[in-house]
Amino acid sequence: MMSQVDAQHTQYFEIPNYYNPAAIGTTDFIKLRGGSRLQWIGIENAPQSFMVAADMPFKFLGQKFGVGLAMQQETLGLYENLNIGAQIAYKFKLLKGEFTIGAQVGLLSEKFKGTEVFIPDNDDYHESTDDAIPTNDIGGNAFDMGVGIYYTHKWFWTGVSCTHLTSPTITLNAESGEGGNEKNYEFKAGRTLYFMAGSNIPIKNTLFEVIPSMLVKSDLTFITGEITGRVRYNKFLSAGIGYRYDDAIMAMVGAEFKNFYLGYSYDYHTSAISRASSGSHEIILGYKLKLDLSEKNKNKHKSIRIM
Repeated sequence: MMSQVDAQHTQYFEIPNYYNPAAIGTTDFIKLRGGSRLQWIGIENAPQSFMVAADMPFKFLGQKFGVGLAMQQETLGLYENLNIGAQIAYKFKLLKGEFTIGAQVGLLSEKFKGTEVFIPDNDDYHESTDDAIPTNDIGGNAFDMGVGIYYTHKWFWTGVSCTHLTSPTITLNAESGEGGNEKNYEFKAGRTLYFMAGSNIPIKNTLFEVIPSMLVKSDLTFITGEITGRVRYNKFLSAGIGYRYDDAIMAMVGAEFKNFYLGYSYDYHTSAISRASSGSHEIILGYKLKLDLSEKNKNKHKSIRIM
């Protein structure tokens, strides 16, 4: 079996800084993204996640930087997790492109709804008196970190990152926090490595462009990934398909109008879970605002008295 702490997103290419803190400030825009994913529709208590990502570039002492924010909240079964991180990155020119080194610091929170645990009588696998199963609502927090590098070129982009760098261990105790006799439990968030890459390939003499991308993830025990191919028309409408290894075939559409973005994706699962689920749905909304980082006309004013 495979599992992960970070939420899964089919439209990963729209929220790269969720997986890589160096993927910020890549354009001259303040970029905002928010979305929700309903996974495994038809299965009770299946994962549901909500995320927000934002980033922008800025200059300080003549150097270029990026700053960002990533937040993800997910419920799955009796578990809830929340991950919030602030991001900072330094940028410099390299090989006709831009190289970025970034870091993220934040908070990782975990909760377990022990009061909703139900064990049927005569269960062959569990006992109601099993000390390993909490009977109270428990939760805890831990400091979390991530690092990454990211490279953008006229024709492509790529990056490598590591989330949960310190492999934080969260101690979960009763929410009452009183008495001192409640049992403590631990949750460990393992390091996860990500490799991302993509490109924009214009089709000559047309308004179309082909946009391939990929995401590979590993905790050094398992490795999995997905590949996506999209076609965009006139930087307005896009559509594509993707494949996630041993899990799903994905279809996606998107639209950009002025500074707004709307994207939707559907996953048809190819694993045995498709017997119980009709698939997964994901939607992402976005907005961007143009920034002027040039120093031209900075603090320069014209008076009508001397015109």
